[in-house]
Amino acid sequence: MADGRETDRNLGAGPGGAPKAGSGRLKAFFVKLFSTNLGKSPLRIKLVACVFIGLYAVIAGKLIWFGLHQEPSIGSKRSGDIIAAARPDILDRNGAVLATDIKVMSVFAEPRRIIDKDEAVELLTAVLPDVDASDLRKRLGSRKGFIWVKRAVTPQQQQEVYRLGLPGVGFLPENKRVYPNGPIAAHVLGFANLDGVGISGLEKYIDGQGLADLHGAGFSLTPESLAPITTSLDLKATYAVRDELAKGVAKFKAKAGAVVILDVNTGEVVALASLPDYDPNTPADALDPNHINRVSVGVYEMGSTFKAISVAMALDQGKVNLNSRVDARSSLRYGRFTIHDFHAQNRVLTVPEVFTFSSNIGAARLALMVGVEGHKAFLRKVGQLTRLHTELPETADPLVPKNWGELNTMTIAFGQGLNVSPLQAMMAVGALANGGLLVNPTFLKRDEQAAKRNAPRVIKPETSESLRYLMRLNAEIGSAKKADIPGYFIGGKTGTADKIVHGRYAKDRVFTTFMALMPADKPKYLILTLMDEPQGLPETAGYRTAAWNSGVVTGKIIERVGPLLGLPPRFELPTQPFPLLAKLGYGMANIPQSGGREH
Repeated sequence: MADGRETDRNLGAGPGGAPKAGSGRLKAFFVKLFSTNLGKSPLRIKLVACVFIGLYAVIAGKLIWFGLHQEPSIGSKRSGDIIAAARPDILDRNGAVLATDIKVMSVFAEPRRIIDKDEAVELLTAVLPDVDASDLRKRLGSRKGFIWVKRAVTPQQQQEVYRLGLPGVGFLPENKRVYPNGPIAAHVLGFANLDGVGISGLEKYIDGQGLADLHGAGFSLTPESLAPITTSLDLKATYAVRDELAKGVAKFKAKAGAVVILDVNTGEVVALASLPDYDPNTPADALDPNHINRVSVGVYEMGSTFKAISVAMALDQGKVNLNSRVDARSSLRYGRFTIHDFHAQNRVLTVPEVFTFSSNIGAARLALMVGVEGHKAFLRKVGQLTRLHTELPETADPLVPKNWGELNTMTIAFGQGLNVSPLQAMMAVGALANGGLLVNPTFLKRDEQAAKRNAPRVIKPETSESLRYLMRLNAEIGSAKKADIPGYFIGGKTGTADKIVHGRYAKDRVFTTFMALMPADKPKYLILTLMDEPQGLPETAGYRTAAWNSGVVTGKIIERVGPLLGLPPRFELPTQPFPLLAKLGYGMANIPQSGGREH
C-alpha cells in the first residue's frame, strides 16, 4: 500500500485520486525541448527561428506605421510643439488684410548627430551669413536634442542648406506672421514673435481670448480653421491719417504726434496713427521707448480741450445756461497762485465767450460753481479718473492729484493738473457730443445698437446739443477756424498745455491738441490730433499754439478722409442744426460780437 500511494503522488494525482494528465504532458514537452538530445536539435532551432522572425515582423510593422502616421521626434519634443503656432487673419472693417500667416521653412539641427561641429558651423554660416558663428558653435556643442539654426529662411537659403548635405541638419515648415501694410496701424495690431505668440496690441488680445489655451491643449490649428478677426479700422483712412500726420510732424518739427478718428455713436476707432512708429515685420523696433502708442499709453495734460468737459458739467448741473455771464475782468488769485487768460478780455464773458475765447478764468469759475466733490464725481462719471480698458493691453492709469482741493479743481477745469490718455479724453468728449451716452472705445467692428446697449447716460440730450453748438461756434469765429473745411460743418476745440520739465512748467515747450467733431449737427466722427513740442514757423508768426499746428493738420485730415468715410462735403448748410436749443429759445443772439483768437 505504501508503494501505491508513492506512485500516485509521483504521477500528480488529482482530486479523488485521478492523475493530472494535461500538466504532465506540458512538463514533458518542455523537458524534451530544452534537453541536450542532439537528435531533437533541428526542431528546436526551427521553433526559435520562427519566434524571432515573428518578433522582428512586429517591430518592423510598428516602425513603418510610426513613419507613416506619427510626427518625427526631435530631441525630447515633437515638432508640433516647437514650431510657430497658427494665428487667425486680422482684417480691417472692409475685409482688407492687416495681418496674416504665411508658410515658411526653418532650419534646425540635432547636436547629438552632428559629426564635425566646426565644419557644420563654417558651412552653415557661409550660406546663412546673419547667423552668429560663435553662438551657433556653442549651441551645437550642447547635449540638446534640438536647436534652431535659423527661422523662416528664404527658398534660396533652403536650397543652399539642403545642398550642404549635413547629417543632423533639417527643415521644418512653420507659420510666419506678416503685416502686408508695414507700419500702418502698427500700434493697434501689435505683433507676434517667431513662436507665434502675441506680444502686444490686438495680437496679444487674441491670445488672451483663448487662442493660447487652444495651442497649449495641443489642438492642431491652421489659419484656415480659425475665423478672422474684423477690426474697426479703415485701412485707407488710417493710411491717409498717418500720411498727413507725418507731413505735419515734419513741417512743425515736432518730437512726436498722433491722430485718432473715433465714431462717437459706436465707439469704434476708425483710424489711429502715432509717430514715431515701427514696422511689426521687424518687431525689435517696437522696443524703442520713443515708439510707444501715445494715444493709449501716454498720459498728458490735455489743455483747453478739457474746457469742453468743464462747460458741459456746469450746463448739465444747472449752474449756468448759455445766457449766463462769468466774471473775467481780472486774474483769478488763489493763495500765492494766479490764473491768467492767454488772450485776456478783461471783462464779463458769456458762457459761449468763455468757450470761444478759451478763458482759463471762466472755466475755473464754472468748476468752482459745481464744487470740488461735484467736479470729481462728474469726471469719474465720464471716465477720466480710472484706467481706460479697451482690447489693447497697453494702457496707462491717469495721474490724479492725491490731495484734491479747490486749486486742483480750478486748474483741472482748463486742462492742467490731471493727466489722462488722449483716447480717454476722446471718450468723454464723444459722450458730450453723441447725445450724452458714454460709449467705451473699441478696436473691433460693432454696430451702434450693440455699442449703446449698456452705455450709461452722463449728460442730458440738451446739454449735448449745447456743447455741439459751442464747438460749431468756435469753428466759425473762434480758435478752431483753421480746421473749418467748407462742406463739413465741423465743430472744434483747441488745447495748448505747457510741458512739465524737471517738475516745472516750461514756457518754451508745449503739447498741443485739437478735437474736431464732424458734422456738428449730426455728429459721426470725433478727430483728435496732438503734437509734442511743435515749433513756431515764420508762416505762423512764430506761434506754436494748437490752432497753428494740430488745427491745421486736422483740417487737412478732414478734407482728405471725409469722402473715404462716407461723408462727402455738403455745400448747403443745415437750416436748423440745433433744434433743441431753438425750442428752448437760444439762437444767434448767443453769438459774441467778436470771436476768439487762433491759439
